[in-house]
Amino acid sequence: MRQTATCRNVVLFAVLLLLAAGAGAEPRETTLQQTIDYLLDYVSQSGLTFLRNGRRYTATEAAAHMRRKFEHFRDDIESADDFIRLTATRSLASGKLYTIVEEDGRELATGDWLTGILFEYRSRKAAATQ
Repeated sequence: MRQTATCRNVVLFAVLLLLAAGAGAEPRETTLQQTIDYLLDYVSQSGLTFLRNGRRYTATEAAAHMRRKFEHFRDDIESADDFIRLTATRSLASGKLYTIVEEDGRELATGDWLTGILFEYRSRKAAATQ
């Protein structure tokens, strides 16, 4: 009898933990969309110049292009890393890498730059939950 009560308590505790974890958790889809929206907003507000297939684009134009590619690849994007890989790294038409022009004139692969922004974002989110 005592063993049954202990098992029942363990099961009850596990169920309560699962319910508590689920109550504050957001659906994965919402969290992913929030992260993608953050990245697109960051791109749009960066003020940087973006190079795509030899042409220069404003930050706003680059974000709009990434958003269109996101809509195209929506079913293939399961993570923010997928988003960067499929929308911000290279041209579908030419295969050429996308780059940004930093304030000092140096060029950097857009995918690498945006991966750094994503790392900072995830670090801040993780620190906020601790």
